[in-house]
Amino acid sequence: MSRNHVATSAARMAGTPEDYARFGIEEQAIKPWEDGLRTDGSTGTYEWWYFDAHLDDGAKLVVVFLTKEFSNIDRPLTPAIRINLTLPDGTQEDRLVDFTPDTFTASAEGCDVRIGENVFAGDLHIYTIRGNVEGVSFDITLTGQVPAWRPQTGHFVFGEQGEEYFAWLPSVPQGHVEATYGVNGRTSTTTGVGYHDHNWGNAPMLKLMHHWYWARGAAGPYSVIASHITAERAYGDAELPIFMLARDGKLVADDSSKITFEELGRYTDSVTGKPVGNVTRYTYTDGDERYIVTWTRHTDIAATRMADEIKGPKKVAAKLAGFDGAYLRFTGEMRIERYQGEKRVEDYTDEALWELMYFGKART
Repeated sequence: MSRNHVATSAARMAGTPEDYARFGIEEQAIKPWEDGLRTDGSTGTYEWWYFDAHLDDGAKLVVVFLTKEFSNIDRPLTPAIRINLTLPDGTQEDRLVDFTPDTFTASAEGCDVRIGENVFAGDLHIYTIRGNVEGVSFDITLTGQVPAWRPQTGHFVFGEQGEEYFAWLPSVPQGHVEATYGVNGRTSTTTGVGYHDHNWGNAPMLKLMHHWYWARGAAGPYSVIASHITAERAYGDAELPIFMLARDGKLVADDSSKITFEELGRYTDSVTGKPVGNVTRYTYTDGDERYIVTWTRHTDIAATRMADEIKGPKKVAAKLAGFDGAYLRFTGEMRIERYQGEKRVEDYTDEALWELMYFGKART
């Protein structure tokens, strides 16, 4: 990647006292309203509430309630629900369905989002996620095992005055799941491990960010969330790492300045044409203590060109404009190692889920 250009403005994680005052939140004190409606759904804004789970019967489930698709935020409120269900036999059931604005309600006091008869509601600890979208049904209870967390204010700000932002709140970094899911009336009931976060912003993500990796997982006594965002060239290709590691439900590491990110074994995905790291690794160094968290890809469960999901005239316009965004989701192994000096004192592995969101064009 060439870096011999001059950055026109900055990108950073907002974490100064002035930032906390600007967004009206307290340091290390997350309130239920932060998981409530944070935008008005108008043109130029977007917002979504996300859930995913690894289920004990081998299924994997993703449910997202959106005020609109984030690849097309220049439209008014257009609520949608996205579902990615991987059945135990590997069969994939995907849905992305728009609803009319009058079907959408959401509270600003806490997470209580309703799109038609579909519900996503909770209080930073226990959540109900329930609905049926084009034959895929879900009835989920998520109970937090790790407290809600955010990196500083949770707002990434862009521009010389930080006027544009992307915000992120991991409301349930890890939780116990009780789920009944079904396809065309054939249901299964099981348990598992899940996650919920909340995202919103006031500027097109493809304008701000070139691509990001995002991952979560649990192994042994540890649970982890990690992300590495690369800003667009106009923001200096800034690299914005995020890392949260908890042990037995208690935070042990979350200082992003102590993170080193590596992307190894790169290949070009045949569907999207994007470069992908077969292995992604985050190393957290704190004095003599070091944590190394490595995700190794085994299976792709999604590889989508975003332009293919845009509907109507916008689809043609996006392709004519050269919009080349892509979304990839992987499963594989997560490994957590803890070192004291050069001695490895802990080593755990388990299955994990992660994604690559790629807004910009692939760079050499």
